[in-house]
Amino acid sequence: MTTQSTLGPPTGVADGDTPEPRPPRRGRRRGRFTPYALLVPALIVLAVITGWPLLQLLIMSVQEFGRAQVFGAAPEFVGLANYLDVLTDPEFWQVLGRSLMFAAVCVVITMVLGILVALLLKRLGAVLRTVVSVGLLLAWAMPPLSATIVWGWIFDTQYGVLNNVLVNTFGLEQYAGHSWLIEPLSFFFVATIIIVWGAVPFVAFTVYAGLTQVPDEVLEAAQLDGAGALKRFFLVVVPYIRPILAIVTILQVIWDLRVFTQIYALQSIGGLAEQTNTLGVYIYRVSLGSGDFGAGGAISVIVVLLLVGLSASYVRRSVKEESL
Repeated sequence: MTTQSTLGPPTGVADGDTPEPRPPRRGRRRGRFTPYALLVPALIVLAVITGWPLLQLLIMSVQEFGRAQVFGAAPEFVGLANYLDVLTDPEFWQVLGRSLMFAAVCVVITMVLGILVALLLKRLGAVLRTVVSVGLLLAWAMPPLSATIVWGWIFDTQYGVLNNVLVNTFGLEQYAGHSWLIEPLSFFFVATIIIVWGAVPFVAFTVYAGLTQVPDEVLEAAQLDGAGALKRFFLVVVPYIRPILAIVTILQVIWDLRVFTQIYALQSIGGLAEQTNTLGVYIYRVSLGSGDFGAGGAISVIVVLLLVGLSASYVRRSVKEESL
């Protein structure tokens, strides 16, 4: 008597044929919407904190909204009139060009110094790295207004340290009682120092974190192949930290375009507001100084669109790199 082996192919499947795959179970699809469900609370908070003010700003930008409306008068819908007034105002284009140039200078200097400090941190020992890190943290943690006041004392006309050093140490008598804030060029020179001084720590720490992820084996192999320090940095290190450099650069552009505290404080100390306004201060003066909140809202929407365009370029490039 013969018995059928239990190790043969299943019933209905011939020898040499592969069994048909079973359809996926419904239980495997239950977790498909879990990531989206986890994002719902954060999206709700983001919509309340960011979305609602942006919606109110957009509504205000198409209305005639002045001091009368602040005290209860009904606003009047004017459509795109505020945008046309802003875009045909020569002062707006002067402020926009001044802000773009100022932001470009600050971003370039900040990125260069931040990368150099990050490379320095990579080479320092544990003790010196800790000392430098504490100094960077103190500069980063100082409020912008406090930092501006301190730097304002350094550049003070009569009692400033810089003028005294230039006169008494280097014998430059022309700097006795020199005002650094009365001229636009020297005003933005001081503003650049203050903004770069507060922004370098963020860039340095972020780039340093990226440098620690570069494999030492790759750097050693490049060195054995005869690559110098500059070639190792640009051909080996930069490709590894390129995403970090891109996002940090975009953040610096956004922050420097909407800078407000440092410029406004320097203007209050002794600067000329009409020749040194940037976008943030210009929106403030148009809205609260002139009482035209509709025009201020229109300028704010234009700035938001500009910043979104800058951010969208990075997001689009990141999506393309991930899809490759």
